[in-house]
Amino acid sequence: MTVDQIRLSIFLGVLVLMLVLESFIPRHPTVDSKPRRLAINFSLTGFNVLLVRGLLGGAAVGMAHFAGQQGWGLLNYLDWPVPLEMAMGVVFLDLMIYLQHVVLHMIPFFWRFHKVHHSDLDLDVSSGFRFHPLEILGSMIYKLGLVAALGPSVMTVVVFEVILSGMAMFTHSNIKLPLGLDRTLRWLFVTPDMHRIHHSVEVDETNSNYGFNISIWDRLLGTYIHDGKKPQPEIVIGIPEFRTPQQVSLLKLMLIPFQSTR
Repeated sequence: MTVDQIRLSIFLGVLVLMLVLESFIPRHPTVDSKPRRLAINFSLTGFNVLLVRGLLGGAAVGMAHFAGQQGWGLLNYLDWPVPLEMAMGVVFLDLMIYLQHVVLHMIPFFWRFHKVHHSDLDLDVSSGFRFHPLEILGSMIYKLGLVAALGPSVMTVVVFEVILSGMAMFTHSNIKLPLGLDRTLRWLFVTPDMHRIHHSVEVDETNSNYGFNISIWDRLLGTYIHDGKKPQPEIVIGIPEFRTPQQVSLLKLMLIPFQSTR
């Protein structure tokens, strides 16, 4: 199997697993039609994949290959053992994505695009890929810069991208973990309950729990909230200005950044 085939297999495996678990152990009641939302979110996903492929080709993996050939980036100057280099690369990229997420919330111009992600009235595995195409392009350009500056190996970037997509599906999924397991995992990793607080309509909760994989950044940098104002099943998901399915149709999602302010 090629690297792309392995990545696709892992993606589909996690996606199917989360969809099955959501049907058996849901954590939060739904307020919108799941088939309608899945159609919208996966349509955005497909369009965004084609857009990135068309404009940026191999994107981060391609940049890692190019940077290695040119000798660009910190890690290409360091003669470290491969496992240590890979661990540092994954952790550094994780931190940079956390910081990017904070910026998307704090700067009004970026929030106009990121609010498409937060406009979902329910939270499930498909929400992890609900992003405006222009945000996706901006995020990928940011990631290309990170890879060029850091100089991680191709395999490091592949591992990070697999973790990124897998954890996006897991943390957004509507599944109920045993409370003891959730508490234990949260010491190092983001869990669905932790991330669901981030998708609350309460502004102070929306501006918390920014991590997507490692939870330590939220704890270290003061953006961690353990419990929301409401119990998990009662958290109101979304943002205050979009509260009906009609306001978040596929076409209207594409227009949101150009029609409203925070």
